Amino acid sequence: MDIAVIGSNMVDLITYLDRMPEEGETIEAPEFEMGCGGKGANQAVAASRLGSDVLMVTKVGSDLFGQNTIENFKKNGVRVEAVEVGTKTSGTAPIFVDPKAKNRIIIIQGANSELLPETLEKHRDRIGQAKLMVLQLEIPLETVYRAIEMGEELGIPVLLNPAPANPALDIEYVKKCTYFAPNESELGILTNMPVETSDEIKSAAASLVEKGVQNLIVTMGDKGVLWMNAEKELFIEGEKVAAVDTTGAGDSFIGCFAHFVTKGSPIEEALQKANQYAAQAVQKRGTQTSYPTRQEFTAY
Repeated sequence: MDIAVIGSNMVDLITYLDRMPEEGETIEAPEFEMGCGGKGANQAVAASRLGSDVLMVTKVGSDLFGQNTIENFKKNGVRVEAVEVGTKTSGTAPIFVDPKAKNRIIIIQGANSELLPETLEKHRDRIGQAKLMVLQLEIPLETVYRAIEMGEELGIPVLLNPAPANPALDIEYVKKCTYFAPNESELGILTNMPVETSDEIKSAAASLVEKGVQNLIVTMGDKGVLWMNAEKELFIEGEKVAAVDTTGAGDSFIGCFAHFVTKGSPIEEALQKANQYAAQAVQKRGTQTSYPTRQEFTAY
């Protein structure tokens, strides 16, 4: 097995707007779509579509959304042996997309909040077969910490995508991760430093590396990606494309990067591929439905 993704799943409720409503205002939206999402699920599907053998560790609701999520994992080739049914409703994410492809997202954790450390212990043997563990922050922080500890115990490198950003995230756990991948706004929240300019982003990134973060990967959307560790610093320019919907673009980047590093690509090459993959994804509507297959990506 290549990758164990321990994280969230959501049902995306996507509304395409001509403009965002003002406070107290009701407006009509021209289009609505529903799809499968959640940061963990998105990353798992992206890696699987590229050809990785992916295990998903998550909790779905005991409702139609939950069953649909499990079927979606199967359809996309993601292993579901560690997908459990919780007592709460499935996680949902109302998403609002404007004409410039910018989005605003609200998440309701639902059953994701029931993904607790004991769930990981139950699936320890399965997780232990992975070459890389991928985590995000749409599940309880205690579960994220236990997963990082488990990665250390099992000798599995960990990639932590701190999204959505949580200022309470303990730097001591972050330092145990091989890869730490925030976007620039998450970097600002986690460091409490300005991140408006390239120089400010580099300064904030350097502050984490100085504290012991091993490989810091800062995604900056169409501006590109910054990789920094104690020895080197690399900036990769963003791909210039006409974005239609940026929802889930960061997750497509993480899933693609995880795929290529577990297949043996150098970090620089994996970052370049992930940059290109995310650029291809934003040219289509939807979240997971916009993620290219291996064939589509090779053609791109």
